[in-house]
Amino acid sequence: MQLNLKNPLVFFDLETTGTDIVNDRIVEISYLKVFPNGDEESKTMRINPGMPIPAGATAIHGISDDDVKNSPTFKEVAKILAKSIEGCDLAGYNSNRFDIPLLAEEFLRAGTEIDLKKRKFVDVQTIFHKMEQRTLSAAYKFYCEKELVGAHGAEADTKATYEVLKSQLDRYPDLKNDVNFLSDFSAFTKNADFAGRIVYDDKGVEFINFGKYKGRKVTDVLKEDIGYYGWIMNSNFALDTKKVLTNIKLREAMR
Repeated sequence: MQLNLKNPLVFFDLETTGTDIVNDRIVEISYLKVFPNGDEESKTMRINPGMPIPAGATAIHGISDDDVKNSPTFKEVAKILAKSIEGCDLAGYNSNRFDIPLLAEEFLRAGTEIDLKKRKFVDVQTIFHKMEQRTLSAAYKFYCEKELVGAHGAEADTKATYEVLKSQLDRYPDLKNDVNFLSDFSAFTKNADFAGRIVYDDKGVEFINFGKYKGRKVTDVLKEDIGYYGWIMNSNFALDTKKVLTNIKLREAMR
């Protein structure tokens, strides 16, 4: 089934130094841009993370320090990448919880302006888990009836994710071939920040989504606990989380 698109949809996958969106870095990014007319454009880039790649990470994706020593840093390709995905919606496998938050962090660290919050996000893993509860390799075999060769390689995983989504649309009549629907369906919460530390309720009000204040309105916490904002800003939280909290604080100060 060809996707029904209003905007180009970019399927992407990241290989990284680890799973910490604050401290880990991208070592490879691959994307497949699908245009509304069905045309496709793909690209894969190795990235020098500026830090040693742990042996455990190399064991998963096969990328070593030597493989990326002559590759550009993310900062060097950030503007080119931002331009490539400008005006596009984004799709991936476990992308809402990992790939998109980490990508947003890398753009912020590079000082590259890109407003990802205006885009729609389709997480194929979430659709799969709601329907079948499997891994990507199993999803590929289940939906596409093929073995996933090159699993844990960004390019193979990206292409497989695209094929799985198309097969999901063929298989489930209740899934609408519409990115707005798929974005809503594949989201567990409506996040104010990409890491999901702050979420919106049904009325668009921001709430804390972790720790002792989980379930409390952000504005109430900032008023009641004067040191909370400083603790967040001086702790190991994502830059995007700090940015969102700062915007809320400044917004309230202007009222």
